[in-house]
Amino acid sequence: SKREIKMRKLDSTKVRPLKTEQLLHIEDHDFALRPGFGGSPIPVGIDVQVESIDSISEVDMDFTMTLYLRHYWKDERLSFRSNKNKSMTFDGRLIKKIWVPDVFFVHSKRSFIHDTTVENIMLRVYPDGNVLFSLRITVSAMCFMDFSRFPLDTQNCSLELESYAYNEDDLMLYWKHGNKSLSTDEHISLSQFFIEEFSASSGLAFYSSTGWYNRLFINFALRRHIFFFVLQSYFPAMLMVMLSWVSFWIDRRAVPARVSLGITTVLTMSTIMTGVSASMPQVSYIKAVDVYLWISFLFVFLSVIEYAAVNYLTTAEERKQLKKRGKASGMYSMDAVQAMAFDGCFHDTDVDMDLSPFPDPCEENETRTSQTNISNTDTPRLKRKRSLKGNVGRIILQNNHVIDTYSRIIFPSVYIVFNFFYWGLYI
Repeated sequence: SKREIKMRKLDSTKVRPLKTEQLLHIEDHDFALRPGFGGSPIPVGIDVQVESIDSISEVDMDFTMTLYLRHYWKDERLSFRSNKNKSMTFDGRLIKKIWVPDVFFVHSKRSFIHDTTVENIMLRVYPDGNVLFSLRITVSAMCFMDFSRFPLDTQNCSLELESYAYNEDDLMLYWKHGNKSLSTDEHISLSQFFIEEFSASSGLAFYSSTGWYNRLFINFALRRHIFFFVLQSYFPAMLMVMLSWVSFWIDRRAVPARVSLGITTVLTMSTIMTGVSASMPQVSYIKAVDVYLWISFLFVFLSVIEYAAVNYLTTAEERKQLKKRGKASGMYSMDAVQAMAFDGCFHDTDVDMDLSPFPDPCEENETRTSQTNISNTDTPRLKRKRSLKGNVGRIILQNNHVIDTYSRIIFPSVYIVFNFFYWGLYI
C-alpha cells in the first residue's frame, strides 16, 4: 500500500546503508588489486603513538608494546561526492571489502588487535579518496640485548614495520610526518628501566627471492636502574667480603670459629651468585655483575686460605719449639697437630700453660686435670691471669700470626682499589 511504501522511505536505518554503499561504489571495483596497479608505487604514510611498554624480558630477549598504528594512503576508487560530509568513518567490518596495506612487524613473536568491546579498528574515508586506517595493537618483538655491562647497561631496541607482499616497486612505506610521526604517552614508565629516547628511522631490507622492501624503525633506548641490584647483589656481596675479614681479628687458636666463619661467607657468596644467574639468560660471555661477584668470592675464599696458611705455619713453628725444648713425655708429648685433631683446639705451650686469658674448653680440661696438684705457690700465677683479662686486645695481637697482621691492611686496601676501578670503568 502507499502507506507502507511511505513508512519504508522514512525508515533511516534501512536507507543509510544503501546510500553509503552507493557513495563508495565498492561493488564497482576490484579491491584485490592495489590502487594504481601497473603504475608507480603507492605511497603509504605511517605514524605511531606508543601507549605503553608493558614488559622487558632479559631471559627471552624481547619486549611487549601497545601502540596505535595509523596508515595513510589514497585510493581513488573510494572517492565520493558529498557537500555535507567531510569524511565517513567505519569500523572493522568494511576492511574485508577494500584494499588495505599489509604491514607486519618484523621479528615479532606474537601480536593481536584489541577486540574489547569490539575490534579496535577505525577506517576514515575522505571525498577525494584519502584513507586513514587506525589499529590498536599489542606486539611482542625480539630485542637483541648485550649483557656485557649488566646491570650497568643500556639496551637499544627497535620495532620494525614492513610490507609483507609488496616490494618497493609496488608500495612505498614512509613516515607520514618525519620525526614527529612517533609520539609517546607522557606517563610511560618501567620498573627496571628508564626510557632515554624514542626515535623514528627508515631503511631498506633485501630478500633474495622477492627483492627490496621499505622498512620503518621505532627505536628506543632503555637505561637500567641500578638501585635494585645494589640492594640485592652488590651490597650483600660487600658485606660478605667485610665479614670474612673479621677472622683476621680472631685468635688463631680458635679453629672452629675461624673455619665456620670462612665457610659461611663462602656459601653465602655462592647463594648470591646463583640467584643472580637464575634471573639471566645463559650467555657465553662475562657480565659486569659476574666480574664483581667473582672477585668478591675470591676475596672471601682467600680469607679462608689465609687462615689455613696461618694455622700451618703456626703448627710448624710449634713443632720446632717442642723439639728444641725436648718436651716429649707425659701429656704434652703430643705435638700441636695431634692435640688439635684430638680436641679441636690449637695448643700453644707458652700461652696455654702460662698466660692464656681465654677460658676455652681445651684449657678447662687441662685445668681440671691439674687442680689436684695446685698448691699455695700458684696464687701469683692466678693473679697474673686475672690481670691479663683486662688486656684482651693486647694478648690477641700478640697471639696472632704476622700473616694476620698484614692481612688486616692488605685485604681492605686491595678491595677498595678494586671497587674504585670497577665503578669507574662501568659507570
